[in-house]
Amino acid sequence: MGLHQRYATLLEGQPLDFIAGRKEEEEKIRTQLSELFDGMMQTLFRQQGAHLDIEVLETPKMQEFIEAHASVLDSSFKKVKMSDLMRRRLTRSNYIFSGMKTFHELNEAFPSLLDEDGSRKPFERFLNDVRKIDEKYNGNYLRAEYNFVVSSAEMAARWEGFMEDGDRYHLQYRTANDGKVRPEHAAMHGITLPPSDSFWEEFYPPNGWNCRCTVIQVRKSKHPATDHEEAMALGELATGRDSKGIFRFNPGKEGKSVPDYNPYTIRKCKSCDIAKGKLNTAKPFIPENEMCAACKLIRAQLEDNIGASRRIVRYNEEEWERTYISPNDNGLVATQWERIAESEASNSERQKFVKEMRMCKVLADNGHDVEYLQGVNRPAGQTYDIRMDGIKADLKCITGGAGNIVKYIKKALTKQGGEAVILELPNSPGVEFYEALAEARRKCRGRILFYIHDDNVLKEVK
Repeated sequence: MGLHQRYATLLEGQPLDFIAGRKEEEEKIRTQLSELFDGMMQTLFRQQGAHLDIEVLETPKMQEFIEAHASVLDSSFKKVKMSDLMRRRLTRSNYIFSGMKTFHELNEAFPSLLDEDGSRKPFERFLNDVRKIDEKYNGNYLRAEYNFVVSSAEMAARWEGFMEDGDRYHLQYRTANDGKVRPEHAAMHGITLPPSDSFWEEFYPPNGWNCRCTVIQVRKSKHPATDHEEAMALGELATGRDSKGIFRFNPGKEGKSVPDYNPYTIRKCKSCDIAKGKLNTAKPFIPENEMCAACKLIRAQLEDNIGASRRIVRYNEEEWERTYISPNDNGLVATQWERIAESEASNSERQKFVKEMRMCKVLADNGHDVEYLQGVNRPAGQTYDIRMDGIKADLKCITGGAGNIVKYIKKALTKQGGEAVILELPNSPGVEFYEALAEARRKCRGRILFYIHDDNVLKEVK
């Protein structure tokens, strides 16, 4: 079944309100996306060859469209209360979904470059011929997608709350309980199971486009659990229209606003390491088709080119604490969990942590991604403090004179295994500080960066 057939089946008979009661805002969004779509088509028009070059997705016009489309989806849950981590995960999901959708729009528009005789069309005719693609993808489809992301975000936020209580309460499936409820969903009304039951992995709402179902906590003493097999059978019936299982996922548990398998992807995406975020998987990546190659490219773009608030999700929450994102969203600090417990740390260790964290935040404010290692998981014999944009670096807050700067820099770039050293200099440093930095530059290999305490503008010694 093709993409448009899948959408026709999934949307059959369902209302397509976009931003309820805000027609003016919807028209503004449609105008913006249509203008950006025209910009994409200008870039696509310059494509040569018989097949779409997926690297066109990396061009500025394509990236601008993807970002704008993802921002529309992000706006759907800006008022939903959830953790910063969950919000970042959902925005990451929106970007990938928007990227794959853009790939399909380009792929569908590409054949329109040529007329019936195989000759290249004039741009105006080409743009007119592909206008229907914009209307289809960024009209009806976007309305349904927006509504779905709203529901996903709300249910993801609820799941976070449920997890705080564990299996202390049961969860109960509830419909909107009105005349608009689909009969298949109405059959699930009242299903009651503990949060740990696998039922919630597949049939946690939303269970389709424009699904208004929800889940609430109930007391075990008043609401006994439904038989698991009975619940699963009802879930299968409720999602029967979704024969490929596109919507059988839990947005809160997976941290995704849209499942990996959706109208713009294929079934294998559910088990693909790339779709799970393992870009650096040990197995070599061999794209099965253009869609797979586009997926990897889009995910790489997500990691490399977008704001820190999205990039920080690359850090596994079991190993890293999301510590800081710069106000302008261009840098971050990720801190490993295995730091010394506050109760066990000596006064000097606490002071060292405070100083180094302050320096890490300055680096993030200057546009760098910082992994603060805090003495753990370093290679044997190497004692550098951080990785800055993947570069091994050491931190040093200079509180006294300039006498030991050269000695320290040399030690950091040799014995401590660093590739760079970052110095915090005192306010109003005298000429002797700059002379010491120049001397270190002559004697040492590696990068030397510094900033003045109250200035916080990072500079590199050349």
